[in-house]
Amino acid sequence: MDCQSLLQYLKHYLYIRYLYKKFEFSRIKAMEEKYNVVATGGTFDEIHVGHLALLSKAFEIGKKVIIGVSSDAFASSTKGNNTLHHNYEERISNLKEKIKEKFGNVSYEISKLDDVYGPTVIYGDVEAIVSSTETAIKGDLINDIRSRNGLKPLNIISVNMIRAEDGYHISSTRIRNGEIDCFGKLLKKN
Repeated sequence: MDCQSLLQYLKHYLYIRYLYKKFEFSRIKAMEEKYNVVATGGTFDEIHVGHLALLSKAFEIGKKVIIGVSSDAFASSTKGNNTLHHNYEERISNLKEKIKEKFGNVSYEISKLDDVYGPTVIYGDVEAIVSSTETAIKGDLINDIRSRNGLKPLNIISVNMIRAEDGYHISSTRIRNGEIDCFGKLLKKN
């Protein structure tokens, strides 16, 4: 590993450590200020620092987090030819393991997503949704459906997309394609 690559790797490592420390501090400080139930979601095929930032924010602001995970059928319909590396059961297992490793004993439940809305449009106790800036627009659609269902609108909390070394967003697709690792480190040159 050359010096520049090592520096980039250290930069990403220190940023992730910062997120975890910030999460721990915020969790202790803001215990009284939390939403009772917060929702977030994704496919979680290749868990990366972007997913961890999303989960960190959700656990920071929610006493309980509902994590929607795309079913195999729904993921296939949205990902097209970009084949997943892990089936639903494997993704759930990997996610639970990562949550335990990175966040400890937090309160959450996993809900299977067969559409983009999941339980957010039917559960009245959900108060906020945590999404990436890229998917925050879906929160407005969810709130439209909640309104028609007689439910209060959700607060939409956006988390900035994490960028890889090359400045492009980190994604499971890029990891599956062998472009980057889960920290955004470049694995091959384009």
